[in-house]
Amino acid sequence: MKTVQTKSIQVKGLQKTYKQLHVLKGVDFEVEKGSIFALLGSNGAGKTTTVKILTTLLKPDSGTAIVGGFDVASKPDHVRQSISLTGQFAAVDEILTGWENLVMLAKLRHLKNPRQVADDMLKRFGLTDAADRKASTYSGGMRRRLDIALSLVGNPQIVFLDEPTTGLDPEARIEVWKIVKELASGGTTVFLTTQYLEEAEQLADRIAILHEGRIIANGTLSELKKLFPSAKVEYVEKQPTLEEIFLAIIGKKEAM
Repeated sequence: MKTVQTKSIQVKGLQKTYKQLHVLKGVDFEVEKGSIFALLGSNGAGKTTTVKILTTLLKPDSGTAIVGGFDVASKPDHVRQSISLTGQFAAVDEILTGWENLVMLAKLRHLKNPRQVADDMLKRFGLTDAADRKASTYSGGMRRRLDIALSLVGNPQIVFLDEPTTGLDPEARIEVWKIVKELASGGTTVFLTTQYLEEAEQLADRIAILHEGRIIANGTLSELKKLFPSAKVEYVEKQPTLEEIFLAIIGKKEAM
């Protein structure tokens, strides 16, 4: 009987050193298929290094990373065919229109009927009215929507969003949150890195905290809340925010 694979990403003992700086010191975690997984950490914690390894842009020194059922070190081409990566800054061609951007990428991915793919993506992301405008005229929120639409051309199984709402206003950020939730509800696995802790609180099924190259906490929001000191009961018991939990866990680790 064939075993059904329920994990989209499996990471074990991942290590990486840059110029004598030990960035990752044995990172372990798993991501369930169709879930939203948030990786949190301060600047320099190793979040971007982890994403680069998982998306085959960087080779680990040791450890294993299985993405979409394939080892990132030995089968990078297979991994690339099942993922997409949206970085911190929108990677759109500003000279082209939104429609032309999508048609170009659909052709690069050798999809049938790229024009129809572009039309469908523009409709899905609410950009039909701006289809014939150059991407350079788009607002920050529209550009980010186009960027995510581009990353979904070809229906990748796993989407990596590296700080996707950096620099966006609150309204545009909520738009991106809605898109992320829709992706997961449609069965796509979303791997999210963010510095906005409210973002992880709103979106993630599971949250891992990366600190000084190691995962120091990993669980659901309710599980992480149990790691936080009990609330003082005054008139109303105050539930800790993810920001308070994050700072408490980091502080506890630094005090050791």
